Amino acid sequence: MLTAISRYGARVLPNTEQLVTGCKARGEFIQGPQIAQFEAAFAQRAGAEPSHAIAASYGRMAFYYILNALELPRGSEIILPALTFWVVPELARVAGLKVVFADVDAATFTIDPAALERAITPATRAVVPTHLYGLPCEMNGIMDIARRHDLRVIEDCAHALGATCGGRAVGTFGDAGFFSFQTLKPLNCYGGGLALLRDAAVAARVRALAEGEPWPDQKRVENRLLVGRLQRIFITPWVFTISAFPILWASSLIGASPDVYLWEEIRSLDPLPDSYTERFPNVQAVLGLAALEMLDRWTEQTRRHAAVMDRAVGDLPGITVPQVPADRTHVYYQYCVYGPQRDELVVRCVRRGIDIETLHVDVCSDLELFAGTRMEPPETPGARRAAGAMQIPVYATLTDEQALRVARVVRGVLQGSRA
Repeated sequence: MLTAISRYGARVLPNTEQLVTGCKARGEFIQGPQIAQFEAAFAQRAGAEPSHAIAASYGRMAFYYILNALELPRGSEIILPALTFWVVPELARVAGLKVVFADVDAATFTIDPAALERAITPATRAVVPTHLYGLPCEMNGIMDIARRHDLRVIEDCAHALGATCGGRAVGTFGDAGFFSFQTLKPLNCYGGGLALLRDAAVAARVRALAEGEPWPDQKRVENRLLVGRLQRIFITPWVFTISAFPILWASSLIGASPDVYLWEEIRSLDPLPDSYTERFPNVQAVLGLAALEMLDRWTEQTRRHAAVMDRAVGDLPGITVPQVPADRTHVYYQYCVYGPQRDELVVRCVRRGIDIETLHVDVCSDLELFAGTRMEPPETPGARRAAGAMQIPVYATLTDEQALRVARVVRGVLQGSRA
């Protein structure tokens, strides 16, 4: 029987259940000392001085608190990459800012510094470099532009914890950085996020906002952990093979796309959903502390699998594997490949048991939600080109044997496409 491999893999601590049980036994499931310990450990790992870390209910809410704490003038402009998760620019709008999209470099999937500079006007006050798919932006050039135009820099590090640019960790270049700890992210706390800041006064305002939210209900957090547990069970190969994979297989035969049911509905976030406005619970901090100790090992496993894929398909004509500039390190939250006839290749891979994703984020400049938003250049060709990549599984929880199988299948399909 064909064993299928999911496009997603969650990084899971082997003693997750024991850690959760321990929190409950100590009466520290929602409130407890590990929240502060987790923040301190995260700030220390970042390696920048000064560095202030504040946990939040989501990475997106960490971003929202940062925007409010920076006290940017209402109606001023904030520049984001055209290729990003729609929630981030939407929350900038909820915070009273005017969103402007700059095109991305299709080779790296990150914001193009030249497009960024063209997008700046006298009303521009901030830029959000997004370290998409695990590769840092060209931060030296971006910081130079920001200094010349007196812009605040807020790094979106949701995909890139552990990545570096010039030997320096993402999230430590600008005024602030924000991180996500959702189930599939590099650090899995089954939800939550964190703001990392340089300035003590701004950090104090972020903390006041984050800690001014109510504590979550214990049942809600228990349900969150349960959903995370079910997710990690359903994406294990044998369960995935008999559950979600048959749906993908059938969809490939009729040209349907079930992907639309995997993601949050694109909509206005004003007012903020209730689940956004709560505090980060202690049990998730406990999981985060333990996961930080595993982060480098998981990252190295992912990089090893990415290298396997590079060797498998990097020599094929018409195929472009992820480009990693010499001064940057990649953590491969997604391994993105350009090739001909993408949709056909994805279907062929699915039929051979390898689940391939096509677009993990959004070309926000094309979304109705942002209709009328200014873009630079107006047609954002880099973002549309980047949206045509295939995302191949190389995640840490694959065994080396599974990673080799993915590489063999993908290479065989790509070679067959030119026959």
